[in-house]
Amino acid sequence: MTENEFYVRFWGVRGSLPCPGTGYSEVGGNTPCLEIVCGGHVMVFDAGSGIVGLGHRLRDAACDALDLFFTHCHYDHICGLPFFSPLYCSATQVKMWSGHHLDGMTTEGMVRQFMAAPFFPVGPEAFCADVGYQDFKPGDNLKPNGAVSIQTTALNHPNGCVGYRIEYGGKAICYISDTEHEDGKTDRAICDLIAGADIVIYDSAYTMEEFENYRGFGHSTWQEGARLCDLAGAGQYVAFHHCPSHQDAFMSDLEERIAAVRPGSLIAREGLTLHP
Repeated sequence: MTENEFYVRFWGVRGSLPCPGTGYSEVGGNTPCLEIVCGGHVMVFDAGSGIVGLGHRLRDAACDALDLFFTHCHYDHICGLPFFSPLYCSATQVKMWSGHHLDGMTTEGMVRQFMAAPFFPVGPEAFCADVGYQDFKPGDNLKPNGAVSIQTTALNHPNGCVGYRIEYGGKAICYISDTEHEDGKTDRAICDLIAGADIVIYDSAYTMEEFENYRGFGHSTWQEGARLCDLAGAGQYVAFHHCPSHQDAFMSDLEERIAAVRPGSLIAREGLTLHP
């Protein structure tokens, strides 16, 4: 990694639950996990099942420090956490961040509650790494190190969710994982967050045709994502959080539809790496 390197790599792109099988082999069936690297600084966003493969790679690369940011703690975004290899390496520092909590729950409390009987056999005491926990509120500006700035905002999702704008070297990547839009309204908080960003990763779980059947589930459409990117003057749009029913053939057709509306747009695929 070089000092000026800035990229996002997708390790999990599916929403709701992992999807094994041949119908998901091209796009991927793991749930959300992004690796964003700024120079030599490793950041991980969400701990869905995709984090397992990332953890093995970071362990093999002897990564000794990283920050892990949660958008929220629905199972598809945290189910891989107990299987994240760096947490069991004594030479590694892992700082976990979250800001979506309701009723006073903390980041540490979230992890302890998740890894507790009768739902999991061991607690976070099993971690060997130097683990730290950091709480924030949506709207806060975070500084995981001196060169990286992260803006946050609240998203419209049951039980709370956080959107992130990661800025480094004059470039910006935005991660809007789970949010539900309202017909005829523009989410100004999202528009402000993604304004002029180089890459916008947006919750595109449904098509507009499907959306009527899923109101209240806390997700959006690829059409709304493209519209918001246009309004905000953002760069490349990446559709994310794919619905489990959308297999590879559907996703290939969907990517063509998105690119026809907004040229240069992509669907998120496991292994895809983008540089702003």
